[in-house]
Amino acid sequence: MRAPFAGALIAVLVSTSSAFYLPGAAPSNYVEGEQVQLYVNALTPMLPGVDDAKLKSLINYDYYNSRFRFCEPPEGPQKQPESLGSILFGDRIFNSPYDIKMLQDNSTCKLLCTVPDLAADDAKFINDRIREDYALNWLIDGLPAAEMKIDTRTGDIFFDMGFNLGNNEGEFQNQPALNNHYEIVLRYHQPTPETYRVVGVLVWPTSIGGAQDNTPVCDNESGEPLILHEDRVQSVRYTYRVTWNESDTPWATRWDNYLHIFDPRIHWFSLVNSIVIVVFLCIVVSMILMRSVSRDISRYNAIDLSEDVQEDWGWKLVHGEVFRTPKNPMILSVMVGNGAQLCAMVGITLVFALLGFLSPSNRGALATVMMVCWTLFGGIGGYASSRVYASLGGADRRKNAFLTATLLPTVIFIIIFLLNLFLLTAGSSGAVPFGTMVLIVVLWFGISAPLSAVGGYFGSKHGAIRNPVRVNQIPRQIPPGPKYLRPWVAALISGILPFGAAFVELYFVLSSLFASRAYYAFGFLALTAGVVSLTTATVTILFTYFNLCAEEYRWQWRSFLIGGGSAFWIIAYGIFYWVSRLSLDSLSSTVLYLGYLSLIALLDFLITGTIGFLASYWAIRKLYSTIRID
Repeated sequence: MRAPFAGALIAVLVSTSSAFYLPGAAPSNYVEGEQVQLYVNALTPMLPGVDDAKLKSLINYDYYNSRFRFCEPPEGPQKQPESLGSILFGDRIFNSPYDIKMLQDNSTCKLLCTVPDLAADDAKFINDRIREDYALNWLIDGLPAAEMKIDTRTGDIFFDMGFNLGNNEGEFQNQPALNNHYEIVLRYHQPTPETYRVVGVLVWPTSIGGAQDNTPVCDNESGEPLILHEDRVQSVRYTYRVTWNESDTPWATRWDNYLHIFDPRIHWFSLVNSIVIVVFLCIVVSMILMRSVSRDISRYNAIDLSEDVQEDWGWKLVHGEVFRTPKNPMILSVMVGNGAQLCAMVGITLVFALLGFLSPSNRGALATVMMVCWTLFGGIGGYASSRVYASLGGADRRKNAFLTATLLPTVIFIIIFLLNLFLLTAGSSGAVPFGTMVLIVVLWFGISAPLSAVGGYFGSKHGAIRNPVRVNQIPRQIPPGPKYLRPWVAALISGILPFGAAFVELYFVLSSLFASRAYYAFGFLALTAGVVSLTTATVTILFTYFNLCAEEYRWQWRSFLIGGGSAFWIIAYGIFYWVSRLSLDSLSSTVLYLGYLSLIALLDFLITGTIGFLASYWAIRKLYSTIRID
């Protein structure tokens, strides 16, 4: 945000994160009496609406899981086509037996079906899911069914996606009640006299007990809930009632009520705080480079000064060592190449999100774009890895190209595969299907790897970056340095500032990933990503300068480790989030959370480590190109 137009850019980005028209999404027009399809998605655990609530599971279940015994369409459930990102994020969308026609049967009580023989084991399974606060997820015209809630901080009304499978609060803590009746309120907008569009889907679930026969009952006059007994077979009746309400909300802004930003002041406070940190760091680094370094350069380049003044000291002492080949240059260059590929993926994805092309009605669009960008940017990773490897003195370029294309995808694929086994063991619908696994491998080997090889070829053709000073033949001894400059200590210290700039947004991102909370504040997220990148670069340059002044010239691995220091704090915060916001009783949920948290930390380490390494490399080349070496 260093340009003069920073204020205008911030206003545009933040306004993008609230209400806007989403290009590429076309409205569905209905006429009176036309069928309106209701699709069902997987059941997911949700956070209850209390301040100290904790998420109790991370396992998703198919809506038509045989143990739920939900009503099925007469022709049987039919799976709906989904995008790659939607499948990876656990969506499993099917048709349903609900009969809904535009503006017809208004407030009419209807019988969906009666399950005559719900077994005791199935009743226990359903009760356990109610205790874990599972929610049903429906889709009508691309809009998720939601419950209307009020933000206690701001008083704003918003739609919270999903609605409870049952009730386990208050008097139902010991014996939960199953919601077997659904009050469906559909809001519609009439752009022309004969055209109707769905602009809101609200559901109020209710538990209605009593005799569970084939007579539709939609009003619980007796107040008796439906309790599932775990010691005998019983019947369950499912009913619903559709109410049509006209709304003045146009189709283009129908998502505004869903994409609610909880307490935007927290986002603004975090953003302003982060910008202050960045400005402070930039001033500190500028003072060091402009005052200390400039003074040193002037003295080193002076001709008419005495020998004792011209004697080398500090960072100039290691001018003959600073570009010496580090240990394991192959692994370092591969990590930098993959980090550059991830940086490009994140940057382009955020640009698409800010421009509004990732419509929330197109489920999984964000993950799909990320996968496509990661695949297509294989050439960037191969090019960056090849040039860095050559600049570090590496010679085995074929091996470098092979590892760049295969190492990180293999690690991620192994982790995902192992997590998938836990999901399959738990009977979760979130397990990635075999066909999707094959598609990802095809994207990897068929597109990303060849592009990485092409990028590596061009990187090798351009060759190594020319260093401003020569490397001495005999390595210089390194004196003992201060403790705060030891690699792991410096990484932990340096990681505090980038993490501090992002931890507020990190909370909302984790809640979106694990607690099924909608997150669409991409304006704040993009600004935070820019602040984190700038903070990482300046902190790494600062610590690299301190290392050189301490005559520690092995800066390559240290700069990558220092730049990626925020990943260690992400793990620490993830553990804190686990303790404060999660209550995972099953082994599968625990392994899933730790596995996904490790993946997030690994990707953050590669991205920020690459930023730190490249920033340090740039600063060191600038520094040593300005002095005269005899």
